[in-house]
Amino acid sequence: MLGAIIGDIVGSRFEWHNHKDKHFELFTEDCRMTDDSIMTLAVAKALLETEKAKKSVADGQERNNEYYVLLEKFSIQYMQAFGRRYPNCGFSRAFYKWIISNDPQPYNSFGNGAAMRISPVAYVGRTQKQIQDLSQTVTGVSHNHVEGLKGAEATAIAIFMAQSGSSKDEIRNRSAENYYPLDFTLDGIRDSYRFTTDCQATVPQAIVAFLESTSFEDAVRNAVSLGGDSDTLAAIAGAIAEAHYGIPEQIKERAWSYFDDEMLSVYEEWVRFIKDRNQ
Repeated sequence: MLGAIIGDIVGSRFEWHNHKDKHFELFTEDCRMTDDSIMTLAVAKALLETEKAKKSVADGQERNNEYYVLLEKFSIQYMQAFGRRYPNCGFSRAFYKWIISNDPQPYNSFGNGAAMRISPVAYVGRTQKQIQDLSQTVTGVSHNHVEGLKGAEATAIAIFMAQSGSSKDEIRNRSAENYYPLDFTLDGIRDSYRFTTDCQATVPQAIVAFLESTSFEDAVRNAVSLGGDSDTLAAIAGAIAEAHYGIPEQIKERAWSYFDDEMLSVYEEWVRFIKDRNQ
């Protein structure tokens, strides 16, 4: 999850001032958390509260429908709560309308917000089927268009495979067979790639930014160098790269300086939860 937040922070200053090059200062005073980070933490909080209230989704192979009903409820609750607390972090008009609604309903969105926030689910499920179910539940509360659901699931599966030890070739093949053709290179699309918030024109590019990388930092730089929706591209690539490479301590420490106390408390609770589950 931290990889997504770091990607968002690094890419934030380039969203409207694209930098089509991998050479830039990673963190500056112009960097900030945007809606990508806030919603990622909201999803983490929803999962934490669901796991507290119900038997863990990872226990057993049968689908626990009560778990998913509760996860849907908490996903709406915390995305709305965090969104209302941080109204100026870059939400789209349509999603902010959902955030402030008294009766939030899915609105057939295929925006890349579905994928930017999904990384926490990859650390809760134990099987790819569970990851798919978790992703569909969290995403469907707002981004219920088939492309929105696909973008989130493709991202979650790539993260899950990376942290489970799958190779880049295996991740590429699974992504290409089930989600998106990845028959391009970053160098081949960089000059023509333009800003978009569609999942189908963001998620495959972010996956390739990871696949062509040599380190966590290189994956984030790859994503930013494409231009476009820089913070979201880097958030998605960073989430997958964290699962594959880990994150250098000096980058973690620098990123924490962008957290406020409330967001840091959610992140620290998440770290404790993941540590306890893996013992």
